[in-house]
Amino acid sequence: MRIHPRYTQRGAVVILGGATLLTLVILIFIIVFILEKGLPVLGWNFLTSNPEDMGRSGGIFPTLIGTIILPLIAIIIATPLGVFTSVYLSEYTKETRATKIIRFGTDCLAGIPSIIFGLFGYIFFVITLGMGWSLLAGGLTLAVMILPTIIRTSEEAIRAVPKSYREVSFSLGASSWQTVKKVILPNALPGIVTGVMLSIGRSIGETAAVIFTAGSSLRIPTSLLDSARTMSVHFYILAREGISAENAYGTAAALIIAVLLVNLSAYWLMNRFISKRS
Repeated sequence: MRIHPRYTQRGAVVILGGATLLTLVILIFIIVFILEKGLPVLGWNFLTSNPEDMGRSGGIFPTLIGTIILPLIAIIIATPLGVFTSVYLSEYTKETRATKIIRFGTDCLAGIPSIIFGLFGYIFFVITLGMGWSLLAGGLTLAVMILPTIIRTSEEAIRAVPKSYREVSFSLGASSWQTVKKVILPNALPGIVTGVMLSIGRSIGETAAVIFTAGSSLRIPTSLLDSARTMSVHFYILAREGISAENAYGTAAALIIAVLLVNLSAYWLMNRFISKRS
C-alpha cells in the first residue's frame, strides 16, 4: 500500500525533530548535572591557588596553565601545516590516485583513538627524541592528533569557494599563489577558523594523549621541557583515585565552561566573518 507523501513528510519531521530534541536533552542534562555539582566549588581562590595534598584541597591554577599552553603549542604547529596541506591538495594538484590516498590516510588518522596518538607520542617524542614528559612532547602529540581535522575542514572550506572567483582572478592576470592569498583564503577563512577553534576544543578536553606525553606534574611549568597537568587529566586522576569528588566536579565544571567558550567563540567568529563578506 502506497503511503501518501503528506504523511511521510509528517513522519520524517517527527522523527528528525525527536532525534534533535533527544540530543539537546542529553546535552543539557550533562551540562546541568556537572555545573550543579561543580559551580559551588568554583571561585577565585579555587582557580588561582595551587593544589594541596595531591588535589584533596587547594585549587587548580597549575592545571589551568597546562590547559592553556598545550593547545596553544598544538595550534601553532598544526594550523600552518594543515592549511598549507589543504591549499596544496585543493589548488596545486589534480585528482589523482596519490591525492585520494592522502585524503584516505587523513580520514583514517582522524578516526584513530586518542590513546594511540598518546602511545605514539610517548614512544617517539618522549623516549626516542628524549623530550621526556613535557609540554613540548604533549603539544607535538596534540598537533599530530588535530592535524587531520584542520586539513579536512580547511580543504572543504577552500573547495566551497566558487570556481568563478578563481576564473575572474586568473583572467585579471593573477598567479595561482596570488589567487590563493587574495581570493581563496579570505573567502574560506570562516570555515578554516571554525575548524581551528573546534580543534582547540578537542585539545582542551583531551586526556589519554596528554597523560602519556605531558605527564601529570602539579607544579607550575617554567619551560617547554617541564611536565604539566591539564584540567582533563586532573579531573581524571581525582575521580579515578577517589581523591576528592568535590574538587573533581569543580575541575569538570571549569573544563566544560572552557570548552563551551571555545565553541561559542568559533561560531561567533564564523558569523562575524560571514557578515563582513555579505
